[in-house]
Amino acid sequence: MRIKRFVRLEDLFKMMSDKLSRRRYVAGTGAALTIGALAGCSGGGDGGDGGDGGDGGSSGGAGAPQDDVPSEIDDYLAEARMYDGTIADYTGQDEVTVAVGAGDVGFAFDPAAIRIDAGTAVVWEWTGEGGGHNVASAEGSETEFDNGETVSEEGYTFEQSFDSAGIKLYECTPHRANGMLGAIEVVES
Repeated sequence: MRIKRFVRLEDLFKMMSDKLSRRRYVAGTGAALTIGALAGCSGGGDGGDGGDGGDGGSSGGAGAPQDDVPSEIDDYLAEARMYDGTIADYTGQDEVTVAVGAGDVGFAFDPAAIRIDAGTAVVWEWTGEGGGHNVASAEGSETEFDNGETVSEEGYTFEQSFDSAGIKLYECTPHRANGMLGAIEVVES
């Protein structure tokens, strides 16, 4: 047997990887098209009636997200972490809890925006994530409130009742620049 030509190993690997990547591309595209076609045939549903499991009411229960956010709150929370453009409706509740130090890095209030009746108590509860936090009314808030200190301890709580209707804006002072902002719409019950 006579050697007609030398092939560099590098060229051989390139040729094999080119063929292999083409095969993978064709196989992957075929698989994606098949999955897409099957998903379309299934209707994308859960086998139910197409509803969300609710009773047809618009409130959805305590804390249900509503999209009728007052513009003052929407503007204030534009850069807030965990704000999705909705307000959690807790009207009819005597007490509401807001997590302090929520989110993937602990720099958020959850929920960021809430709606409550006048006289409702808001309890901020620390998660222990994200370092030391406080809850303090922001400039422009219609009510002044402050838990008085920066706290990192999980389980610490601060409670404030809001007796008058209006917009209450607040922040974690050390993490304001990180988007740790919250807002409350107090409505007459």
